[in-house]
Amino acid sequence: MEASNFIPHDWREWRRLRALDLKQQGGRQRVIAEALDASEETISRWLARARHGGREALRSHPAPGHPSKLSGVQKRLIPEFLWHGQEAYGFRGQVWTRARIALVIEEEFGVRYHKAHVGRLLSELGWTPQVPIRRAIQRDEEAIRRWRDESWPALRRRARRERRVPVLVDEAGFYLLPGLVRTYAPEGLTPVLREKVTRDHLSVMGGLTPTGKVYTLVRQESLNGLHSVEFLIHLLRVAGERLLVIGDGSPIHRRAAVKDFVSGTGGRVWLEALPGYAPDLNPWDEGGWHHLKNVEMRNLVCRDLEELHEQFHLAVGRLRQKSHLVRAFFAQAGLEIGGT
Repeated sequence: MEASNFIPHDWREWRRLRALDLKQQGGRQRVIAEALDASEETISRWLARARHGGREALRSHPAPGHPSKLSGVQKRLIPEFLWHGQEAYGFRGQVWTRARIALVIEEEFGVRYHKAHVGRLLSELGWTPQVPIRRAIQRDEEAIRRWRDESWPALRRRARRERRVPVLVDEAGFYLLPGLVRTYAPEGLTPVLREKVTRDHLSVMGGLTPTGKVYTLVRQESLNGLHSVEFLIHLLRVAGERLLVIGDGSPIHRRAAVKDFVSGTGGRVWLEALPGYAPDLNPWDEGGWHHLKNVEMRNLVCRDLEELHEQFHLAVGRLRQKSHLVRAFFAQAGLEIGGT
């Protein structure tokens, strides 16, 4: 059967089939495991099943039990109904709860489900509870699409012709207040992190390359145009003698000092701006910064900025050992890096 004719029945089946597709495209098992949030052993087991039984061996085979109130076709229609939005069913606010979805199922199919079962049903369909991502109303989605699909590939081609190193830059603040993530503890004994309540923070400018390199500049003060120049000098020294530097439209990248410096490099530095209101195009935004704050430095309490500075550099050092993750940040932003 053609691969395109396979319609996954649940998210687990989709992961198995996706792993096979990525392997057939030449992906390495470690990268596939990272992308699908699975262990390398699990990926190996799935691929072995596919070698012996083909794609069909990766399909889900539900265990027999009490017949479902909804047919498979009806279940697969549920996401289509939900994509019409909450207001289409008379609900206020862009929130889908299990109770609301139960009412949608009853309205569309005349079948009543308890909200607990709706949760299991949604899991089968690959729907999970998620916190929405904020997006500015001023975004030009078409311009962002064109930049991702057309401008970025053209920039990469030009960078290769001119022997430039592409560097995606961004800025972030790292505070003494820790980024909190879930941790195990005895029931009823919630862990307490003793933190110093302060707005003191490190200002960080970072650069990522499609090959997985990570560069940073850290200061205990707000960044300005002179810091942008300092970072460009640093990049010329350690990243490459000819650069394509891509960032947002922050004023610190547009100061007269920055323009004067770039014009004085004889073309060695070429600056390019991302479309407005599009932080998701930058692999730092939802990739690099998130990983440093919520993975490498999760639940970390520092006594002062000096200790925070030290821990930040240790975290960056660990990230530099995971170039495959940096490449995954580009993929997460929808930026192809093949052939870079």
